[in-house]
Amino acid sequence: MASLIQCPATSLSGTRFNKPLKSRVRCSLDSNVSDMSVNAPKGLFPPEPGHYRGPKLKVAIIGAGLAGMSTAVELLDQGHEVDIYESRTFIGGKVGSFVDKKGNHIEMGLHVFFGCYNNLFRLMKKVGADNNLLVKDHTHTFVNKGGQIGELDFRFPVGAPLHGINAFLSTNQLKTYDKARNAVALALSPVVKALINPDAALRDIRNLDSISFSDWFISKGSTRMSIQRMWDPVAYALGFIDCDNISARCMLTIFALFATKTEASLLRMLKGSPDVYLSGPIQKYITDRGGRFHLRWGCREILYNRSSDGSTYVTGLAMSKATAKQIVHADAYVAACDVPGIKRLIPSEWREQKFFSNIYELVGVPVVTVQLRYNGWVTELQDLEKSRQLKQALGLDNLLYTPDADFSCFADLALTSPEDYYIEGQGSLLQCVLTPGDPYMPLPNDEIISRVAKQVLALFPSAQGLEVTWSSVVKIGQSLYREGPGKDPFRPDQKTPVKNFFLAGSYTKQDYIDSMEGATLSGRQASAYICDTGEELVDLRKVLATQFKDEIKFANIKDELSLV
Repeated sequence: MASLIQCPATSLSGTRFNKPLKSRVRCSLDSNVSDMSVNAPKGLFPPEPGHYRGPKLKVAIIGAGLAGMSTAVELLDQGHEVDIYESRTFIGGKVGSFVDKKGNHIEMGLHVFFGCYNNLFRLMKKVGADNNLLVKDHTHTFVNKGGQIGELDFRFPVGAPLHGINAFLSTNQLKTYDKARNAVALALSPVVKALINPDAALRDIRNLDSISFSDWFISKGSTRMSIQRMWDPVAYALGFIDCDNISARCMLTIFALFATKTEASLLRMLKGSPDVYLSGPIQKYITDRGGRFHLRWGCREILYNRSSDGSTYVTGLAMSKATAKQIVHADAYVAACDVPGIKRLIPSEWREQKFFSNIYELVGVPVVTVQLRYNGWVTELQDLEKSRQLKQALGLDNLLYTPDADFSCFADLALTSPEDYYIEGQGSLLQCVLTPGDPYMPLPNDEIISRVAKQVLALFPSAQGLEVTWSSVVKIGQSLYREGPGKDPFRPDQKTPVKNFFLAGSYTKQDYIDSMEGATLSGRQASAYICDTGEELVDLRKVLATQFKDEIKFANIKDELSLV
């Protein structure tokens, strides 16, 4: 039904559209759009791996999220044997989604693809999902109380860095004084160095991890008002915490990419639900190459031993599915979990090592995602009468920020991702991310829905009279790790002190922030570490075979993967 959607361009003056309808929709990941590796930090854009010439390995991965699947894809491409174990009934982790009994697609969160997601785009191209994203107008839209629209508009005839300079100087989200102070602060930042030496700039940015973005930005001359009206919503969207609590490293990493790469600030969103347009193609790629998914199998315990030289190695994974139990053996084991997951998994004795004890310094952020279906078009600000009809989808087709609600970012999925979310005869499907989610976690769902719907009306008074016809609430007690000042040193490498045990996940050490891109990059790095130690892992396999020759069997459970 996507052909019925006619979304006006989102260049606005006040609350009015002033540009004609879009004539085309871009969705493919063109090489000139997504390849940003030229004159870019090497840590963010690693080279393609060389062909692996070592022995074939058997690898068991715990967790079928983006990090686990990214690891699996890389390992399968190098000829290894891979099994992925997932305790849930669906794959995707924090980017997963499922369908309820009434056919509604429910997501674990709002997923937006920045133009600088080079590693994720590389993965999507590889698995044949390169046409599954819809490109939005190159502007970041802020919805203020009363329906007033502000923009950070990157649409400019000349690219980086001039397009960014124009966006910051012309934005109507800030007053002239705040814009001027903003300009001074950014001019004094490592972002300027990134134009000449991106690797040196990234090192400088990494050294600012110990200070909050607010403290750093204000020390360079910016204003509290600019943080409240513009940067807090952006920080909430990136890391689910505000500028007072997020590390300067996180925000400046993004700023450096925005300043140096024209398309880095360009936003994309999936055509439809993640299980169909993201996780699904990755899963097919993995199974087509012999990889196996084992759903509803959770890891109860990591079994391990110590060699005569005192080094630790994993001997197996104790897995369970309902009342069934088994021991899984492999050459290499990858824990592709989130922060709370890896904390539960690590054996208590391992915490005596600083490498593993550091992980317990990381804490996840609570997030609540709310979906509200309406009987009209909430974000249609141009024509009140048209917002009540259901023959055409109308409104703001982009990610939306707001400084005036408890949900800092949101989108109308019926417009942005129409394949699964536009339903003929129904209206907007707002997906709102409540950050921080702490105050909402103990509340009943009905109370959460009531509060969010009230705040929606404060942003869009023209939606008064529209009714919520369906809703959902997803609570995640610990989502992204809290990227506060001084936390970066506690992030672990993918290679651990345990010989055959590796980590993957967006919280692990990589140069990007905790995100879909960070998860994908961590998978590439985990795979590279495993391939680099292939000979050593095979030697360990021989030792284990001698000790437990009657027990070394690699599990090959034939579970059918069903994307709900």
